[in-house]
Amino acid sequence: MPHVADHPLPHSMPLGEVTTLPELFRLRCQSSPEREAYRQYEAGVWRRYSWREVEGLVARWQAALAGERLVPGDRVAVLLRNCVEWVCFDLAAQSLGLVVVPLYTADHAENTANILADSGARFLLVGHLDQWNAVAGLRTGLPHLSHVLCVEMPLTLVPDPRVRVSFVAQWLPPEAPLQINAAKDPHALATLVYTSGTTGHPKGVMLSHANILSNIQAVVRHVPIDQGDLFLSFLPLSHAFERTAGCYLPILTGSCVVYAREISTLAEDLAMARPTILVSVPRIYERIYERMQQQLAERGALPRALVRWTQELGWKQFQASQHRGAALGRWDRLRLFLLQYLVARPFLAHFGGRLRLAVSGGAALSVPLARSLVGLGLPVMQGYGLTEAAPVVSVNQADDNVPESVGLPLPGIEVRLGEQNELLVRGPNVMMGYWNRPEETAKAIDAEGWLHTGDQGRIENSHLFIVGRLKEIVVLSTGEKITPDAVEMALIEDPLIDQAMVVGEGKPYLGALLVLNARAWGALAKQWSLPAGNSASLADDRLQQHLKNLCRRSLARFPEYAQVRRCWVTLEPWTIANGLLTPTLKLKRPAIEHRFAEHILTLYVGHLSPV
Repeated sequence: MPHVADHPLPHSMPLGEVTTLPELFRLRCQSSPEREAYRQYEAGVWRRYSWREVEGLVARWQAALAGERLVPGDRVAVLLRNCVEWVCFDLAAQSLGLVVVPLYTADHAENTANILADSGARFLLVGHLDQWNAVAGLRTGLPHLSHVLCVEMPLTLVPDPRVRVSFVAQWLPPEAPLQINAAKDPHALATLVYTSGTTGHPKGVMLSHANILSNIQAVVRHVPIDQGDLFLSFLPLSHAFERTAGCYLPILTGSCVVYAREISTLAEDLAMARPTILVSVPRIYERIYERMQQQLAERGALPRALVRWTQELGWKQFQASQHRGAALGRWDRLRLFLLQYLVARPFLAHFGGRLRLAVSGGAALSVPLARSLVGLGLPVMQGYGLTEAAPVVSVNQADDNVPESVGLPLPGIEVRLGEQNELLVRGPNVMMGYWNRPEETAKAIDAEGWLHTGDQGRIENSHLFIVGRLKEIVVLSTGEKITPDAVEMALIEDPLIDQAMVVGEGKPYLGALLVLNARAWGALAKQWSLPAGNSASLADDRLQQHLKNLCRRSLARFPEYAQVRRCWVTLEPWTIANGLLTPTLKLKRPAIEHRFAEHILTLYVGHLSPV
């Protein structure tokens, strides 16, 4: 394997002494006590916290938790938006040897109850009482849960005789001595992270302190990050990607983390925080780019042409910088300089204007979108990981960035291809196993320590490429096999389509369920003098013909058997709230198939015109 850049770790941190995550935090507070650690919105203003202040807060949380009837190894759960309190609870609990179970605030109450029951959590921290009330009615299977702690205090409270409910303002002591770290074993269980469960009930992934510490140390050896960097955190901390890369990693590097208020205010928060590093899933990049495309559609042909020209010249310059293409000529360099000022600079301002690293992970980033973003000057680096690997496995580097790939394996992590080109991963970051599921653990990690990811890949010039999921391959009645992800990503590149799911298992051809973009559909319906909000308009022959052409155009590079022949469309988005997306925004395929079973049937009985 070619040499991979191995950047030195931050010199101020004596990492030889670090064995657990609370110890990492203690050493960070000693190394840079007065530097800004966190920033969050409180009572109408942005509040800044130094590392010294956070250390004091963690000590108070630790003192309060120590007063509970909890012993090392007990599970404590957190159902809270990203905030300083989340971090304090996490570190304080771990310092007492407790196992933290993160929960998604956007998840269904039933899923939350299932995780609480499966983990045997004894203590639960929630943001507001409504979150607990939603679960309380389902708590017959929660015999271990004895205390619910709430951050926000309601005006009125109806006592629950089955469980103790208290509030942070009354529970936390006003002050406490600096924390004493009781967590000394690097191989002890630190956290129980439940997978999203796209095809069934989520499994609890057991991660040790050593798993996570090895992962963040490998990341900073691979990608240079330091105290001068600023992260904007908006992915949920319950997601392993955000928790490792957006929480523990900044503790190691001493970087500041700004907690975004809401996804709805992300644009404003990006402008305020002006982050240097953004950790995101592809959907956020897609939304910002789609917004730009919609604005361009309203402004006319010249702005669209200028953007295309910027992207083409920017991509050529990027390829040249990566030693994969010829350098731009003198006049093209001058044109690009002007276009960067006119086009790229305003676009990059949407991200705050000073990003030096935009990481995309959690799902595949489409190749055309990656090239468009890179061409506009956004420093996108795609990576790959999974919860079972704590979670980062690979990521591109600034001087060796192949946007189509998910990058180079991190130092100390081995990858290879197994049967059916399944990606196998081995290293100190690989999980301890699945909680109370020894048989599934044995299936996931073989006798030689290789983690079977379930993802199909290929390796070219040491770069890793993900081509699909073993369990999500669609097999047609003709015997042809199709990876649905690739087809779906090609379809949603068109501004008209927000979401897509390919179907066709055991059928003679592929069909697709499509969620239309309301704004793009509105413009199209207006052009055809159709009422956009009327569901009957979706059956109009002109839309069916438009979709037919769209599918042919979007899937032109795919073989004949991978063409979508028929579509069913809707304007109702698939969301976490309606049970059709996981908390990490992945399609819940069985749920979607079940919800729209009758409509899928029409794709194969001739009720709709072929597309």
